[in-house]
Amino acid sequence: MAKIVVLFHSGYGHTRKQAEAVLEGASSVAEGHLMAIDAEGMLTDADWDTLAAADAIIFGSPTYMGMVSWQFKRMADASSKPWFGQAWKDKIAAGFTNSATMNGDKGSTIQYMITLAMQHSMVWIGTGMMPSNKKASTRDDLNYVGGSSGALAQSPSDASTDEAPGKGDLETARQFGARVATYAVKTRG
Repeated sequence: MAKIVVLFHSGYGHTRKQAEAVLEGASSVAEGHLMAIDAEGMLTDADWDTLAAADAIIFGSPTYMGMVSWQFKRMADASSKPWFGQAWKDKIAAGFTNSATMNGDKGSTIQYMITLAMQHSMVWIGTGMMPSNKKASTRDDLNYVGGSSGALAQSPSDASTDEAPGKGDLETARQFGARVATYAVKTRG
């Protein structure tokens, strides 16, 4: 069975909630594992071994000041050891992010994740979803935030994790996780 790792950092719990939805979708197709980057931006040796054995890695980070969190960046910098040996080459990669505003420069965060994946010679998978961009669209619709290259969510700065991300963003995350896992299963052969 294909192994999918949802590797994420969450500062306030909203991105964790999104990561759990991505994992739920991925686990409906393959073996899923949730891996949190700690508050210091660190992973354990066992975590690095799990990443090495994964068929797909789905990156997740909040968007802070138009970029991944410093904790995510620290993990990414530490990934230079597997990079040097091209240990993640041809693994499936994908990404998701959440911020307080509807835009919040989330695209910069996803682009950073794409660059990280390309540095590792990974294969990037986008959402494969049309945006909900009609007058009748609501915040609870699938892909309302309109991500193509990665799954996007919005959590108001004063919203608790019980309130946000909303059900449309979480369903987007679930379907995104399932899509990535489906590609990992196909490539595993």
